[in-house]
Amino acid sequence: MPGVVITGTHSGCGKTTITLGVLAALKKKGMAVQSFKAGPDFIDTGLHKIITGRPSRNLDLWMCGEEYVKACFHKHSTDVDISIVEGVMGLYDGDFSTARLADALNLPVILVVDAYGMAESAGAVVKGFMEHKNPNLIKGIIFNRVASERHFKRLKNSVRGVEVLGYLPRDLNFEIPHRHLGLAVAEENPIAGENIERLADAVLKHVHIEAILAMNDYLPKVTIHDSMSLKQGGDCPRFTGAAPVFDGAGSESGLSPTSAPRIAVAYDKAFCFYYEDNLDLLKDAGAEIIKFSPLYDQAIPQADAIYIGGGYPELYARELSKNQSMLEAIYNWADSGKPMYAECGGLMYLSQGIHDFEGNFFRMAGVFPFETQMKNGRSHLGYREVILNDDCIHGKKGDKLRGHEFHYSEIKPSALTTCYSLFDNTGQDLQNEGYRIKNTLASYVHLHFGSNSNIAKTFINFIKE
Repeated sequence: MPGVVITGTHSGCGKTTITLGVLAALKKKGMAVQSFKAGPDFIDTGLHKIITGRPSRNLDLWMCGEEYVKACFHKHSTDVDISIVEGVMGLYDGDFSTARLADALNLPVILVVDAYGMAESAGAVVKGFMEHKNPNLIKGIIFNRVASERHFKRLKNSVRGVEVLGYLPRDLNFEIPHRHLGLAVAEENPIAGENIERLADAVLKHVHIEAILAMNDYLPKVTIHDSMSLKQGGDCPRFTGAAPVFDGAGSESGLSPTSAPRIAVAYDKAFCFYYEDNLDLLKDAGAEIIKFSPLYDQAIPQADAIYIGGGYPELYARELSKNQSMLEAIYNWADSGKPMYAECGGLMYLSQGIHDFEGNFFRMAGVFPFETQMKNGRSHLGYREVILNDDCIHGKKGDKLRGHEFHYSEIKPSALTTCYSLFDNTGQDLQNEGYRIKNTLASYVHLHFGSNSNIAKTFINFIKE
């Protein structure tokens, strides 16, 4: 399974732009490419899909553990010419770093170095990264924001012991729009086709693509098992769970296709933050996934349960608030006791309403008795471990699940029963979470269903019961 990891010296050095450029260049050469993203980021995976036409997958060692990550990479790399993994932060940052992921997958690393304001000093930067931990990990260097061919020659001549693959010029004029949570999402079409074409051409002109394709000659042949029942959840001793097996529809639950419960998944510009594996694991457990738009549809499609993921409801609060027929349908669904699960932006949608950054208030579905307030500073960010305090749609009391939290909103105080005990990745107690009314469960935590093999199966059984 040929593949490489594209990472950087630090966040903001240009690894996403170069990853997108390499993906676009490979596609232009007629190759089938599978992309992956290290860590829990939803936005970069969506941007990858714009280029490749294939869902990008998150590879997160802390949330899902090494064996699940290996299985995911193996499963989705078997029918392509090459796989590209985009790193997270700097190469060595964090306990579950990009370097650790590359080592687990036995993949060579391309290091992106931002050359702005630097020439021969780049050699010292590269030498430091080469010698810091694993001298054999980095197999290539790509410079970003290079001023000229003369500048590139000075950069290249400063580097020793590793191949310089090329560069992207400073005047490329390629930028992805940003907002408070990061880059604009793929569903908003943030990258015009001509810009992708220009980026691909720049990579083909200035980067040695053939050398990237040849990098897997460095690798010994390894066997990665595609069926696991091993411990997950990284190194945290508080967590154990069996990894799901990717065996196709019905393999987990034994459900026949005729009894497949239908799950209506909210999907549009306002709600688009989903781990692709979550939807696949639900399908593997026997579900049929049907997408609908809280922004534009007038009614919920015929379904047995609803799943509302995260996204940017605050940016589309006015439009969501105007769609009264959908808001009423969502409220009536919850009030009737039908199963519904919501994460982050979905939680905001189920609240009484959203106070936006300018202080405007927009009514939402009103399932929960609290309102949500946007904050100028980021409220919460980080990995989360959940221990269930009660049986719910995800599992039984005492089950342990993992996910990620990233939002700029807060709940205005409300007395509600919670069914999550919440911890960060160091084991520190956080405020209890997981708000439930009847059979509706909502939380700020984006759970990864690959963190515990029982989540998808329990989800389906909960619906059937």
